[in-house]
Amino acid sequence: MGSRSVMIVGGGLAGVEAAWAAATRGTPVTLIEMRPLRSTAVHRTGDLAELVCSNSLKSRLRTNASGVLKEEMRLLGSVVLDAAERHAVPAGEALAVDREAFSREVTSLIESHPLISIVRQEVRSIPDHRPLILATGPLTTEELAREMLRVTGEDALYFFDAVAPTVTLESLDLSRVFRGSRRKRGQAPSDPSEEDYLNCPMDRDEYHAFWHELVTAEVAEPHNPEDATVPFFEMCLPIEELARRGERTLAFGPMRPIGLIDPRTGRRPYAVVQLRQENKAGTLWGLVGFQTQLKWGEQKRIFRMIPGLEAAEFVRYGVVHRNIYVNAPRVLELGLQVRGCPGLFLAGQITGVEGYLESAAMGLLAGINCHRWIRGLSPVEPPEQTVMGSLCRYLRDTPPDRFAPMNANFGILPQIPAAAHGKREKALMLAERALGAMAAFVEQLRSDEG
Repeated sequence: MGSRSVMIVGGGLAGVEAAWAAATRGTPVTLIEMRPLRSTAVHRTGDLAELVCSNSLKSRLRTNASGVLKEEMRLLGSVVLDAAERHAVPAGEALAVDREAFSREVTSLIESHPLISIVRQEVRSIPDHRPLILATGPLTTEELAREMLRVTGEDALYFFDAVAPTVTLESLDLSRVFRGSRRKRGQAPSDPSEEDYLNCPMDRDEYHAFWHELVTAEVAEPHNPEDATVPFFEMCLPIEELARRGERTLAFGPMRPIGLIDPRTGRRPYAVVQLRQENKAGTLWGLVGFQTQLKWGEQKRIFRMIPGLEAAEFVRYGVVHRNIYVNAPRVLELGLQVRGCPGLFLAGQITGVEGYLESAAMGLLAGINCHRWIRGLSPVEPPEQTVMGSLCRYLRDTPPDRFAPMNANFGILPQIPAAAHGKREKALMLAERALGAMAAFVEQLRSDEG
């Protein structure tokens, strides 16, 4: 059966959820994290659960699959979501956090748990320890990635992911910027300060000048020349790549002005750049949908063309990094266990889910299954009626030649055969069914594990 403790490699959201899930069920855990001894192209600290791409953990609403997944994870004892709520910043319906405060608290919680030991070292080969969870994330080092390919016998799939820039509030020209949220279109808030996003309006000429500079700007070359042929993940296209698809693509995409009225003109702008609060103090703001691989000098020059950002101070420029994930239908068995490798589990984005929330959910499940493995119990997955269960089923059942990263969404759940229901009503029915199924699953876990 192997060891009586769980070893986890990787201290991101998936790793900490896995550690917490196993330890709170009474199983000792050794969590190995290479930072700060070795960092990555996008991480800045040695804290666990550091967020690098966005500060958003997506929607809180039950009418959204991400909101339902959050409630499912809470039923299973998520540590990440409790910390996130304590460090939430305004973001409309989304759960966004003060990144630094959030990571510090998660690190403190993990460090203080009596059954979790943290080891700071780089792992270059897959340890023999079983059960073992590899939760090294999309930025897995090349050395460990090669080891994973050897074990799985399958080529990994690569894609590029891109990070949006962050600017300081005090450097913005607030006379040219207005607060507003697309979710509140058509409604006049009693207090404009309650609107969560800052909006930088553009007229037609400003937009077209911006678009022209964007599509002709210099982009950064990848460190590895072979990476130049690797495709971007469609859900995280750099803003300049999206712009190249057509002159008005941005105006109908991340810069759409629908539901926003510029109080200076009383009219809807031609296009809008939205900024989202990045920390609780409200001093840092990120450009929404502006992930980019432009050279840093080009970012400064072109993004300062945005009204209100003429003197913007960039505390973080956008960067591009290569992400890795396995071909899950070929590699994974029930409960995130690697096919043909008893006691070896994968967790997080490396499994082929996309997004912080989804990655954390897979870590939580892997931790539960390692605890069960030690106790001689078979791996489990939540019912397919749940969002978490539907993600697991997607990882195992998708045709391997069509596999691509997947977010939480209602489209992968078994549907309710009721054409008469409206979209919102149907979503609430799916949510109620999912949470009922998850509650029953949690009770079954308690019964199995005594």
